[in-house]
Amino acid sequence: MSTARALSGDVAHICAALKSLPAAWDGKEAILKLKELDYQWRQMEWIGWYFEVLCLEQLKRNTFEVPGKQYGNVAFDCSRTVNWDIKASAIKSHSHHAILNDIEATEQSIRENGAHGLILALVDVEYNDADRSFQEWHTALKGGLSDYEKKRIARNAVSRYRKRKADLKQILILAVNDANKGGLEIYAQGRNADGSPRNPKYMLNVEKADEFEVGRIYF
Repeated sequence: MSTARALSGDVAHICAALKSLPAAWDGKEAILKLKELDYQWRQMEWIGWYFEVLCLEQLKRNTFEVPGKQYGNVAFDCSRTVNWDIKASAIKSHSHHAILNDIEATEQSIRENGAHGLILALVDVEYNDADRSFQEWHTALKGGLSDYEKKRIARNAVSRYRKRKADLKQILILAVNDANKGGLEIYAQGRNADGSPRNPKYMLNVEKADEFEVGRIYF
C-alpha cells in the first residue's frame, strides 16, 4: 500500500473518531479527570495533556495502537499505518509555535513509514481571573506549592496566569515527510540535570501549518 493511501486511511479514521469531541473544556474538570487517570494532573499547562487523553480514548476504539511505536526513549502517542503525535496550541499565543517531538525519532518514523503524523488542536483559552482563584485551587489540590513555585517566589518572579477554560475551535491533521520537513523549525532543549545535552526537537510555526495539512475538523 502506498504511503498516500495508507495516510488517507488514518486521516479518515481520525476524523470519524474525533469529530464528536467536547469543544468546551473547563480547567477544573479537566485536571480532575487527569488526576483520576493519574496522568500529568499537576502540570500547569493542562490543555495539551487533556486533549491527548480525549483523543486517545477515542482513537484506541478506532484501530489505533495506544501508545504508539517507540524509537529509543521516545514513544509516540499512537500509531496505525503511520505514527501520530498529539499536541494543542492556544490560538492567541504570542509564540504561534508548537513544540513537537525528538528530531531523531521523528526522522526514523518518516524513514520507516514514509510520513509522520501530527494531530494539533487549536484552542481559544480564558486565563485565570484577577484573584487567581483557579491557580490557588490547583495549588491546594496538589498539596501546596511545588519546589519550582517556592524558588520563583524567592526570586520575586511574577507567576504566569493560568488557563482556566478553553474552547476547541479546530483540529489540524498534519503529515511531515521528506519533501516538507524543511518547513519545520528546530527547538533546542538545553541540558539534562547531569549536564548532558538533550536531543533537539522539531517545532512547528502554526501559521504555516497549511504546508503540512492533510485534514481538518471544525467545531
